[in-house]
Amino acid sequence: MIRFIRILCFIFLSLTPLVSHAHHVLGRPAYSLNEDSNTPPSMEVETSMGDYNITYMVFPAFPKPGARGRINLYAVNIKTGKPYNGEVHFSVRDDSWFSSNEEDIGTQEIDDGVYRQGFVIQKEGNYIVTAHFIANNEPYIIDFPLTVGVPSEFTLPVIIIGAIFVFLIIISLIQRRRLMQMRIKDNKE
Repeated sequence: MIRFIRILCFIFLSLTPLVSHAHHVLGRPAYSLNEDSNTPPSMEVETSMGDYNITYMVFPAFPKPGARGRINLYAVNIKTGKPYNGEVHFSVRDDSWFSSNEEDIGTQEIDDGVYRQGFVIQKEGNYIVTAHFIANNEPYIIDFPLTVGVPSEFTLPVIIIGAIFVFLIIISLIQRRRLMQMRIKDNKE
């Protein structure tokens, strides 16, 4: 009888799937992602300036107004392969034609080969971020675009071009009406 119970237990256990108590199966759970996570950047640009190869990235992939974001900047000397080891100053300004206010967002020192600058922008729109540092008595100024939220399609240049287009249509209609009135007047005479 004991042998029969052991066989039944063996069959039962072999047919019953083992219960997985994993919190998640692949990767990191979505609720733990934030601006410091390894999510993809909204942009990654590599360029060479003077003696340095410069790479910058903006996190998260889609910055939202009022939410924290982060800029990572890498500056590596082309000849030696060593990272720049000074301070990098970051600022941001509105990317519109008549905007001149520039807001400082911080100065960072190198941290494991990376300059990390956090930012919070309250309004949707297009912005220009400037990273500035001085190496070997030469200034390095890196400007790159940053889109926060979904900016309005109706920017000042679009409004001006639209107003000119409407003005030309009105002038054309007025001229056409005058021409028609002149023709009617000439036909009556």
